[in-house]
Amino acid sequence: MNQVTTCSFFKVEGISNKWWAFKQMKMGLSALKNVQGLTFYKILGSGVRNGFSAIPNFGTYVLLCVWESEADSSKFFKEHPFFKTYQKRSVENFTVYLHFAESHGVWDGTQPFTKNCKLSLDKPVLILTRASIRLNKLWSFWNKVGKVSKSLNHYDDVVLSIGVGEWPLIQQATLSIWRTQSEMLDYAYKNPKHKEVVLLSRKLNWYKEEMFARFVPYKFEGTWEGNDVENLV
Repeated sequence: MNQVTTCSFFKVEGISNKWWAFKQMKMGLSALKNVQGLTFYKILGSGVRNGFSAIPNFGTYVLLCVWESEADSSKFFKEHPFFKTYQKRSVENFTVYLHFAESHGVWDGTQPFTKNCKLSLDKPVLILTRASIRLNKLWSFWNKVGKVSKSLNHYDDVVLSIGVGEWPLIQQATLSIWRTQSEMLDYAYKNPKHKEVVLLSRKLNWYKEEMFARFVPYKFEGTWEGNDVENLV
C-alpha cells in the first residue's frame, strides 16, 4: 500500500452551518473512528484573516487525514455520510492529495506519516508546521506570529497559506502550498521576520511539542475562492 495524506478545506456560511462545523471539531471525531484505511485524522479550525490569529474564524475548517491508500480515501470522499454532509453544508470545499517527503518532530507523540516521495526544488510543496504552545508562553508567541504571517503577502508563489488548530490559542498549525520548494526555502531562510520567530521559538522555549513536515501535492479536487483548483499549482 502507498500511504496518502489528504487535506480537505471547507468554507461555511450562516449561523446554523457555522455552529454545526464548529461542533464537528469534537463530535466529528467519533464519525471517523472506524473508517476503512484511515490511520490518523484531525479536524482543525482556523483564525481570522489568513488564519494566523488568536481570534477564531468560524467559517473555515480543515480535515487532515492519513490513509493506507488512495483507494481508501476515494471511497470515503465518495460515500461517507460525514464528508458528504460537510460538503452539503459548505459553500466551497476542496481536497489536496499528498505524498509525504520528510519531517522532524511528532504529533500527539507519534509520527503518522510514512515517507514515499522525494522533493524537487522546481516542483510544488505543501508545508505543515504544528505546535503545542506552553501556557506561560502564549503572549510572546501571539505577539510575534502575526508579523510573520503578514510577511507572506510579499511572496507570489504562495498559493494558499492558512493558520489552523485543534484548540484555540494553544495548539496551532500552519498549512501552506507553494508553487516551488525553491520559493519556500527562500522565504524560510531569508525572510527576516520568519528567521526571527524561528530563533525566538528556540530561545524562549515556546513549544511543548512540535512538527515540521513537507509533502508533494499531486492532485486537487473542488473549488476555492470561486475557482476550480484542479490546476492550483
